Amino acid sequence: MADIEVKVPQLSESISEATLLQWKKQPGAAVVADEILVEVETDKVVLDVPAPKSGVLAEIVAPSGASVTSGQVIARIVEGSPESAAPAAPAPITMPAAARVLKEAGIAPEAVAGTGRGGRITKGDALAAAQAASPAVAGGGDARGGAAPRQGASSPVPSPLTEIAAPIDSAALGNNRLEQRVPMSRLRQRVAERLVESQSTAAILTTFNEVNMQPVIELRNRHKERFEKEHGVKLGFMSFFVKAAVHALKRFPIVNASIDGTDIVYHGYFDIGIAVGSPRGLVVPVLRDADAQTFSEIERRIGDFGRRAGEGKLAIEELTGGTFTISNGGVFGSMLSTPIINPPQSAILGVHATKDRPVAENGQVVIRPMNYLALSYDHRIIDGREAVLFLVAIKEALEDPGRLLLEM
Repeated sequence: MADIEVKVPQLSESISEATLLQWKKQPGAAVVADEILVEVETDKVVLDVPAPKSGVLAEIVAPSGASVTSGQVIARIVEGSPESAAPAAPAPITMPAAARVLKEAGIAPEAVAGTGRGGRITKGDALAAAQAASPAVAGGGDARGGAAPRQGASSPVPSPLTEIAAPIDSAALGNNRLEQRVPMSRLRQRVAERLVESQSTAAILTTFNEVNMQPVIELRNRHKERFEKEHGVKLGFMSFFVKAAVHALKRFPIVNASIDGTDIVYHGYFDIGIAVGSPRGLVVPVLRDADAQTFSEIERRIGDFGRRAGEGKLAIEELTGGTFTISNGGVFGSMLSTPIINPPQSAILGVHATKDRPVAENGQVVIRPMNYLALSYDHRIIDGREAVLFLVAIKEALEDPGRLLLEM
């Protein structure tokens, strides 16, 4: 019977290492060609590792949670059925502390791949298996990334082995002062590095403005049913913000520029990053050539980004590049924020919740659906005048959406 190697997929040149998530099969189990055996998490995306051929998973070389590199052998498959494979492996040797953990979690030792000497199951193996078996906690994410539960919900704890580990239930603990420690995922580590890098290398300043969303709301309500019928996608608000941002970027190209050493690089294209909070952390897929996209194409692409971000299925090339970013914390109820620039970009637009508020209009106090906009920008190349006028251009475009069609 042929011995088939299962290898880590080819990673991007910018990625040196990845982390194996939880194995979906254990040694001795039958596998089918193209069946997903494990996932590999990089600092950008999660990649599937399928079985190259059908057979029996004979050996797991790299356990869950291990650091791996491109092309590394992580398992071996023997062609044939379980009956035709080598004799069943003896029952795994379980260390006493590990046995207690597995018993409490209701997990059979045979279901755990031991990483100790001779295949022994260590306490760490048992804790990882118990954590992986915990029910996932659904949580939202703020627009700058990370699981951010709604008010009153438990805070989920990231884990490198599962999308989200079950958190400690503080309400049920009483006076027990327990703690829970889990390592950051590679994605979370990379998010942390980039945010610290942004704040330590850029001269970040934030300017604010408010926009009356009533004209956009009225336009959307007037056409949303026909729009969905003709294009097969719902008309949301993000397409308006994207179009308004492109409109303003064309008028103020410095906001679409970036710094490279002592040079300013002006970009003659508009690749807009859309910040998406996923269970594994912040991702910023890029909407390429946003100026050439129709409203329906923008809505379709953003919806697709959101779905695949939740599944960890975004490709690396979709997460690189970008000349400007939009962060929509309003979907989670954020009223105001100071978003952090996504380097090497020079600016980011923060969109917030639209709420009815009293405003002065022609000498009268009226109620209008208002949205606070925030523009964080790198003051090294963007002056306050350009930043303020850029945000005013977005405000004017949203308060008079016809400007987007007439390019005024």
